[in-house]
Amino acid sequence: MPVSGSDETASEKVHERVQRAHWPARTHVVILDGTLSTLDPGRSTNAGRIFKLLMDLPPAHRPNIYYEEGIQWHEWRNCTDVLTGAGINRQIRRAYGFLASRYHPGDRIFLLGYSRGAFAVRSLAGVIDRVGLLKPNRATERMIRQLYRHYEYDPHGRQARLFARKFCHPNVEIEMVGVFDTVKALGWRLPILAGLTDKAHAFHSTHLGHHIRHGFHALAMNETREAFAPVLWTCPEGWTGHVEQVWFRGNHGDIGGQLSGFDAARPLSNIPLVWMLGKAEDCGLPLPDGWRARFPCDAEAPSSGGWRGWAKLFALRRRRQVGHDPSERLHPTAKPHAVRWAESLPLAQPGM
Repeated sequence: MPVSGSDETASEKVHERVQRAHWPARTHVVILDGTLSTLDPGRSTNAGRIFKLLMDLPPAHRPNIYYEEGIQWHEWRNCTDVLTGAGINRQIRRAYGFLASRYHPGDRIFLLGYSRGAFAVRSLAGVIDRVGLLKPNRATERMIRQLYRHYEYDPHGRQARLFARKFCHPNVEIEMVGVFDTVKALGWRLPILAGLTDKAHAFHSTHLGHHIRHGFHALAMNETREAFAPVLWTCPEGWTGHVEQVWFRGNHGDIGGQLSGFDAARPLSNIPLVWMLGKAEDCGLPLPDGWRARFPCDAEAPSSGGWRGWAKLFALRRRRQVGHDPSERLHPTAKPHAVRWAESLPLAQPGM
């Protein structure tokens, strides 16, 4: 793939060094939500609630925040987008543009997502890992599309390396990737089409890159729908970051806070939310004082269940498999409710 654009001039390099010396470090947060989720009352998930919490910070202490709702019903009229994954690719590029246009060396990046949005933020981290993060003066729509083509077709090729060397920041670290129950990019998958869609999504890298410092994954112990099979991390050899993948009581919607109007499950759903927020705060994300009091937790609260609303349309069921990676843990609140196959997991640290 040809490389377009001109080389950086000496004056551009000097300008970047001056910026690096005088620009105060900032925090950038990207939040991508799950399918059919919005910020509307009754439809906000744990991802949306994190966004609302951060917006309550005083402007002087508020990070730069990008939130995008999941794919909505009106967007499903274009079936090609759903089947080919074009929708998620555009979502990733938009979030990438937000970061690239604002990031300066020394800034901190937090990526958060739920369900399909979790898959998207993990792939966004993959773009940065495999190709790079464009410098602000290069973050045009045309350049982002060109970079994304490198990611899609040959991220390790010579042209991609030359492109990154000319136009991207070197060695961009991601402070934290925090995800609620990652599933494949197509939230509603049809078995007949699964082979085609899997091929369309094969280029996405959702692994733990060496540029990720912390990874946290909240997982649904009681989800059985095959279409919502989780995409866990596997710690790569030589990876020096910190990762925790913790199983909680509840199904996919319980973990992500997408409760289909069953508000009785909210105290159960708050458990993974509080856990994730605590991890983010430990990593340096500013949160309002007394934030924990906003999210009362109850491990005995009812689950929203796996057969409520649209869930009953998913006939193919299978229990989830656990223990594939040493980073997996069982949350202490889930221990009394743990099904037999999860009892052998070590417990997550108390108070997390």
